Amino acid sequence: MESKTFELTSEFIELIKLLKFMQLASSGGDAKMLVESGEVKLNGATELRKRAKLRKGDLIEVGEMKIKIN
Repeated sequence: MESKTFELTSEFIELIKLLKFMQLASSGGDAKMLVESGEVKLNGATELRKRAKLRKGDLIEVGEMKIKIN
């Protein structure tokens, strides 16, 4: 499983924006489909909110990729 970190420079980032920024989705539509299909986990639980606000300390999992928010 591959792990990456994302350095947060504001209070939060929306889930679909993070997926696009980390190149796990090529477009906003692709990012929304990933979330809607139940392929994204936030802190170990399936996350279905496309605009979930991610903050420092959160852990996102998509397939074999883990992203820690710092």
